[in-house]
Amino acid sequence: MKRHQWAITVATIYLVVYTLLFETGASLLLLSTLFALSPVVLVWMVYSILRFAPHTGRTLKEGEEYGYADRRTEDLKTF
Repeated sequence: MKRHQWAITVATIYLVVYTLLFETGASLLLLSTLFALSPVVLVWMVYSILRFAPHTGRTLKEGEEYGYADRRTEDLKTF
C-alpha cells in the first residue's frame, strides 16, 4: 500500500473508531482525547496526500496558469 493510501486508511479507521466509541457511550476523557488529536491525524493525512500522491494532471506550458482544466480559455470569455 502506498504512503498516501496508508494515511487515508488510518484516518478513516480513526474516524470510525471515534464514532463507534461515541455511540457506545465511552468515557468523556477518552472521547475528548481522541477529538483533540483528530486535527493532527487530519493534517498528517492531507500532508501525505499532497506530498506523496502522484499528480495525474497535465504539465503546464510556459506562461500558463492553473485554472479550469475542463474548459478552454476561449470559452471562459474573460481573457
